Amino acid sequence: MNNFICFCPTKVLFGKGQIASLPEVLPKNKKILMIYGGGSIKRNGVYEQAVKALKGFDFLEFGGIEPNPAYETAMKAVEMIKKEKIEFLLPVGGGSTLDATKFIAAAALYEGEDPYDMTKGAPVKAALPFGDIITLPATGSEMNCGAVISRKSTKEKLVINSPLLFPVFSIIDPQVTYSLPERQTINGAVDTFVHTMEQYCTYDVNTPLQDEWAFGILKTLISETPKVLKNPEDYEARANMFWAATCGLNSWINMGCVQDWATHMIGHETTAFYGLDHARTLATIMPRLLKNRKADKLHKLAKLSREVFGFSGKDDSAAADYAIDHIELFFNSIGMKTHFSDYGIDAEECAGKIRDRFASRGTVLGEKGNITPETVYEILKSCK
Repeated sequence: MNNFICFCPTKVLFGKGQIASLPEVLPKNKKILMIYGGGSIKRNGVYEQAVKALKGFDFLEFGGIEPNPAYETAMKAVEMIKKEKIEFLLPVGGGSTLDATKFIAAAALYEGEDPYDMTKGAPVKAALPFGDIITLPATGSEMNCGAVISRKSTKEKLVINSPLLFPVFSIIDPQVTYSLPERQTINGAVDTFVHTMEQYCTYDVNTPLQDEWAFGILKTLISETPKVLKNPEDYEARANMFWAATCGLNSWINMGCVQDWATHMIGHETTAFYGLDHARTLATIMPRLLKNRKADKLHKLAKLSREVFGFSGKDDSAAADYAIDHIELFFNSIGMKTHFSDYGIDAEECAGKIRDRFASRGTVLGEKGNITPETVYEILKSCK
């Protein structure tokens, strides 16, 4: 096991009716900005619950955060924060709202010329504090310090990460997911599955406990997602899915391990160029990337095959193939399509665009740093 530092200061309030606990965790005598998306929280009753809980607090609202949150929208919130002297942020919604808020929190106190530089290595030196009401199990943003922000003008989708961007608290009530559109439920399951795989499926450094935690998340998704799709108001299944999503990206399963994240980095570029749902890019790219990198990931793929998918043979190469096939079968079984042609994207065109962008940046990916722009080209061509 490799050395690691574990730091996760977020207080989690999980379960039925926890939104009513909001006054207990909000700072007193601070001016608050509630941030949300396109209006789903007003349709599902979460907005009403939040406003009721905010009674007596000094707060303003900023709506309109979009899926794949945009830098341009976030900067409008930054303008409001500076004008109104906001001291605390309260995102209410899914992972996009929370990701946007993390960027907004840092951008509001950024002293450089262009806050987007923080996605390109400029240090995050300060950030406004924030806590959230999270309404979608997917990104795990409710218990980590990372976020992804898109810039429409340059068609970029990049990551910001800093210990200053952990939520102070996260409120998770699985009941608020009852009304999620099926597409979002499916996307969330795939996103969590791939988060887990990016942290588990590399090469072995003797982390049996972390491996078992990862298997537990994957098994939970495989068992609970069909239950939720069959009965959207199955509270226990919803709760299990939500906690799996949170634990899928709160660093517990990657402590002391080696991580990959190539599927995500390639997927971000696909979304930036074509606007395809993040989870759809992941479901399309990951099986092809695993096939391409099978030799590098053989031990972990074979172990996954036996522990999660029930492969009983002795041949590790056959086991790895079985795991890759069954990952894609799981995605398909819950209604996720896994080819670019399903979404009207020309695989070779996409492959060329992303290869050229990575080449211009000098980007190499993967746990061994051996996924070159040309490798990315070959992976994406096979996604047709």
